[in-house]
Amino acid sequence: MKFHRSLFPYLAAVILLLLIAIFSPWLTPQDPYAQDLAQALMPPSADHLLGTDRYGRDILSRIIIGSQATLCASLLLLIFIALTGSLIGALCGLKGGRTDILLMRLADVFLAFPEMVFAIAVAGILGGGLIQAAIALALIGWPKYARLARGLVLTIRSTPYFAAARMSGTGKIGLLCHHVFPNIAGPILVTAALNVGTIIMELAGLSFLGLGAMPPTAEWGAMMNNGRSMLQTSPWVILAPGTAIFITVATFNLLGDKLRDIFDPRQQPRRQD
Repeated sequence: MKFHRSLFPYLAAVILLLLIAIFSPWLTPQDPYAQDLAQALMPPSADHLLGTDRYGRDILSRIIIGSQATLCASLLLLIFIALTGSLIGALCGLKGGRTDILLMRLADVFLAFPEMVFAIAVAGILGGGLIQAAIALALIGWPKYARLARGLVLTIRSTPYFAAARMSGTGKIGLLCHHVFPNIAGPILVTAALNVGTIIMELAGLSFLGLGAMPPTAEWGAMMNNGRSMLQTSPWVILAPGTAIFITVATFNLLGDKLRDIFDPRQQPRRQD
């Protein structure tokens, strides 16, 4: 239990980030979309704790409201990718045959491309936008979970208890629900937790390139894009959203590391006699 208690600080930090994103419309100190050119590019002060951007908008308010577009969109996208990829991989590993060969070769095709390059190409073809960026990342994200789930299912298929369940007449749905998914949930969860930071950076990266969230939507990557030309004159415009991305990604990575230690005993340090 001592090791599991070490998970609580990171889990509490993630819950805090999620609460900020969910209740962000009520947490912003000012209107994140209100423009005041007389207050443009003001440095951090008592009135604007993180300063203002080129349109006089409060950066702190935009970071808080931007957590919805960045964090919530990334988590929803990750849940979709993990569930879809895991289901495809589990069905392939359980059924085998031509379906397995066809879907795994398709996964190999997607895995053969560099992730970000493929995402940029797809998002560019679709015309840009947060939904289009999510579609592009979904296309490159599902093969990882499909491959992982398939490998885990192939291992489970060779176990005596699985053979006994199949011989007893349990159907494929029953095998998936009672013998497959409970045994692959741990590794899938750890992989998803470690992948949150990557999804956040990729989604923010597409927005930074102008292929994600479109103005005036407050999104951390788009905010960095708007402030990149002012790095030397008004560095707070780009450093504030960059710091928000860094803190969020680091928090989820630390949580993923702790989950990996819990679900994989081989990662735990050995006791010294």
